Amino acid sequence: MMKILGKSLLLFGLCLGLIMKQGDSFAVTKSDTLKILTYNVHHCNPPGTNVIDVAAIAKVVKESNASIVALQEVDVNTSRSGKELNEAEAIAKACGMYFCFGKSLDFAGGGYGNAILSKYPISDVQCMLLSKAADPKTEQRSLLTVKLAIGENKFIRFACTHLDVASVANRELQIKEITQMAKSDSLPFFIAGDFNDIPQSAALNLFDKTFIRSCITCEPTAPQDVPNQIIDFIAFDKRFSKNIKVANHVVLDDRYASDHRPVYAELLIKH
Repeated sequence: MMKILGKSLLLFGLCLGLIMKQGDSFAVTKSDTLKILTYNVHHCNPPGTNVIDVAAIAKVVKESNASIVALQEVDVNTSRSGKELNEAEAIAKACGMYFCFGKSLDFAGGGYGNAILSKYPISDVQCMLLSKAADPKTEQRSLLTVKLAIGENKFIRFACTHLDVASVANRELQIKEITQMAKSDSLPFFIAGDFNDIPQSAALNLFDKTFIRSCITCEPTAPQDVPNQIIDFIAFDKRFSKNIKVANHVVLDDRYASDHRPVYAELLIKH
């Protein structure tokens, strides 16, 4: 169990972490290029439809060729998306990836939260509920972290998050908790997700003091049809900037599967 950071009121134990290996065997890549995708999947419900289309999300993930994937707004065994459907597991299985799920809250008889998919083995899964002390009535949000073995004796920490949509003050609290966690970690720390805030906002200004985003002049990511909001990001801890470089960053043009467009980046890491 992760220790409580500082004086913030962090809650634990309400999130579920699952690890499953898809397929009979898996050869770990020794590439130093991390191919990262972040995608708010809108519980696999294409906007304007009444269907749950896991295959559409899996298609986007597969075609991106990402080796690490951060997913937000994931349903697991909910009446909304299917009591027998674990969306994190289904997407991972379709893509032949390891996965874990972090529950932010109970919803519709199941769980709702974030997931991480990876072509690298996953360990040390932890899910931390983020503070909403500034506005307790807002929806609970969380930070899902894992340790990834990207090669022989080569490890990184990877995190997925989805910050408060309603409260600016809560987002600032949540960013402070995330940066504290990153600073306490000795591993190279990467994070991706839906931050529900834009560059130059108070929350992102705080974030940028600790992290380097994969884009400087960023393209909008939401809504998916005519995007005008820059709110989805991939980033890494500045402490490791000498050994990590951004090789590519792009917002993928998928307008069907979700109400966000996916963000893809390639980061070069030297050991």
